[in-house]
Amino acid sequence: MTDTPAAPRPQVSILYCTRCNWMLRAAWMAQELLSTFGEDLGGVTLVPGSGGNFEITVDGQVVWERRRDGGFPGPKELKQRVRDVIAPERDMGHIDRRP
Repeated sequence: MTDTPAAPRPQVSILYCTRCNWMLRAAWMAQELLSTFGEDLGGVTLVPGSGGNFEITVDGQVVWERRRDGGFPGPKELKQRVRDVIAPERDMGHIDRRP
């Protein structure tokens, strides 16, 4: 009997501008993602950058870009966008409910 290797889990990358002091924001978003998707993700990497950049990718696919998307995501929107990439069928409970 042979074991099939598990599929690699998705990797999230958060590129943030060090000159803009966005490290704490990036770390908070990483914490939110790890709290929600802990065992579904292979990891969350914080990537220092410059030039006002703030970009979140999942396996290289951009899910949020500050300039394109008009600022920073809230936790709900970020989690929904990451979910839509890693597990579109997953119900996020109260996050998916409309008020």
